[in-house]
Amino acid sequence: MPCLVQGALAQGEIRLEEISVAASGGGAPVNRNAIVGPPPPAYPGGDVGSGSRLGFLGNRSVFDQPFSATSYTEKLIRDQQARSVQDVVNNDPSIRTNVPAFSGILGFFIRGFPVFAQDMAFNGLYGVADAFNPAIEPIERVEVLRGPSTLLSGVPPFGNIGGGINLIPKRAGDDPLTRVTLGYGSTAQMYKAVDVSRRFGDAKEWGIRFNGAFNNGATPIDNQSLHFGVAALALDYRGERLRASLDLGYQELDFTSPLRNRSVAAGVRIPRAPDLTLNQHQPWEYRDSANQQLATRVEYDLTPGLTVYGAYGVSNFRQEYFGGVLTIFNARGDYRDPISYLPFHIVNQTAEAGLRGTLETGPVKHSFGLAAVGFWQDLAQPPAQTVGPTIVSNLYDPTYVAPRSTFGLSNATPRTSSRINRSIAIADTLSILDDRVLLTIGGRWQSLDVNSYNPANGFRTGASESGAFSPGVGLVVKPWERLSLYANYIEGLTSPAPPVNAVNASATFPASVSRQTEVGAKYDFGTLGLGVAAFDIEQPFGFLDTRTLLFSVDGRQRNRGVEMTVFGEPAPGVRLLGGVTLLDGVQVRSQDPRNVGRTAVGVPDVQLNLYGEVDLPRSLVPGLTLTGRVIYTAAQYYDLANSQKIPDWATLDLGLRYATTFQDRPLTLRANVVNVTGHDYWATTGRGILSQGTPRSFLLSASMEF
Repeated sequence: MPCLVQGALAQGEIRLEEISVAASGGGAPVNRNAIVGPPPPAYPGGDVGSGSRLGFLGNRSVFDQPFSATSYTEKLIRDQQARSVQDVVNNDPSIRTNVPAFSGILGFFIRGFPVFAQDMAFNGLYGVADAFNPAIEPIERVEVLRGPSTLLSGVPPFGNIGGGINLIPKRAGDDPLTRVTLGYGSTAQMYKAVDVSRRFGDAKEWGIRFNGAFNNGATPIDNQSLHFGVAALALDYRGERLRASLDLGYQELDFTSPLRNRSVAAGVRIPRAPDLTLNQHQPWEYRDSANQQLATRVEYDLTPGLTVYGAYGVSNFRQEYFGGVLTIFNARGDYRDPISYLPFHIVNQTAEAGLRGTLETGPVKHSFGLAAVGFWQDLAQPPAQTVGPTIVSNLYDPTYVAPRSTFGLSNATPRTSSRINRSIAIADTLSILDDRVLLTIGGRWQSLDVNSYNPANGFRTGASESGAFSPGVGLVVKPWERLSLYANYIEGLTSPAPPVNAVNASATFPASVSRQTEVGAKYDFGTLGLGVAAFDIEQPFGFLDTRTLLFSVDGRQRNRGVEMTVFGEPAPGVRLLGGVTLLDGVQVRSQDPRNVGRTAVGVPDVQLNLYGEVDLPRSLVPGLTLTGRVIYTAAQYYDLANSQKIPDWATLDLGLRYATTFQDRPLTLRANVVNVTGHDYWATTGRGILSQGTPRSFLLSASMEF
């Protein structure tokens, strides 16, 4: 490739150039081809980025992307006192959780389709971050791409088309930083965090950043406590042509009496939500987990417009769960709670190599990419070991029994499945008329090999090999300087995964093709951004039979919707973030023909999230900011026949932030209340499981920089 380019240069046919993306509100340009380095600068208001990383295509301005995406910043993470990725994406109108709060596990629905925690990427690499709840403290940006990301980033471990989440790690900035944060959370959580970064060298080419946090104590849930710790070291080198980074991390999360999803017996009317501070799980149940991770990335500029790169990541995740998954069997709220012991172990490796560049051919500019990606996973999820008789109790008056023990049970984790995802992708963005028209075309050839094994003897019991070429095309047209009209069509492979309470939880399913068509518009007012997107997604869906607890993939679901988003600072001292999503989820194919045309499980008609901040005038209280957020979700069906349903719900969050100095050092005090009204509600019903909402919670913190 370099020889061809050099030959063309000699003939004057092709000219390489460096393309950069900068914020509308100012900020230093960011090299589009450089992934090792700072992300695109923040948009005015500071809560979101002016751009994000589109996989192997590199950095792109949000107004040049033929997709709907938002990149949430570290500033927003700190100001909202986020303790998890879920806390961050609670600002997104396209996302809802599919696990209860205070479970220690993350799971999402994006555009009405499930996205698992294991499908989150760390700096573009899948399988590196903690498998169930990646720490937020080492993260600079949480990038959300609504809709499929297969073309851009490859197939996630389970495959999904609803959307993708990419976690961008922190890097040392040019200015030294030492920040210490002390916090308190209801009911008695003590939080401590430190963030230190320095750069060294004549040109500050060497960087080091350390993030550590520790959180322990009682949660707002009865009989529940947590113990969380994370240590993350980020090293990077910024040379004239060579850039490299290394991320090392370790985290532990131990939960006593963690919450889990519930299931509801067929035909049973779903009872009203209980007091969300009540804990139906036994005080002696627990979930303990730990994750070790490493990720490295190197890139080299062969020319100012041509970059070659490589990346590698590995993680080792272990978990032990001792407890039950509740099944509600009548409208009074009575449930059965079978207690089991489930050890769990995952080892992931991932690698990527590619080429990214820019050039001109006559009046056409090109920004192209070529990438090869591999992902290897060994998973150990042996059958659950039952401990004692099933507990029968009630949601509103739970019964606690004598402690049970795992003594004598096996904690061995023999391999039960393996997965290999491989892909090769190529894409080119062609731009003309001074970047007024941008056409992205490309595709990714991908293969998914999944095997299952007998944990007793190690023999392979099943295999699934899937492969496909997934094309993608996106168009951006700017009839006026600040208006972007866009459209995309993209395909992907989806590999459905059973929930943990399925009797075939470790089963493998062949991948199927999913498709999305989307059109939209974005307008940049300079300090305020508006977006609207209309989409149509079809994807195979799996469902848990409430009678047999058998998970099967025998249907197809179509979600159509409209998203409207807003972000930025419409007036000095006033910031807005959020939007509304209107969804129409329909079963277009079902094992039971009577369900065709009925509403898809867990897909509400309306999702609204709106967050706002107002800085009080300096004449009143200088440095004081008021914050608030409203979240609304319409009613959802629990079953395919649409006979079981949860009502709509809304929550209100309020907060204060006070920025001042103490002994000439910056000091920020924060106070946030989640679910101020203490509303009790069921949050979601997707995938045939029932998740409860978040109780009223208090967060206080003080951050000082030295």
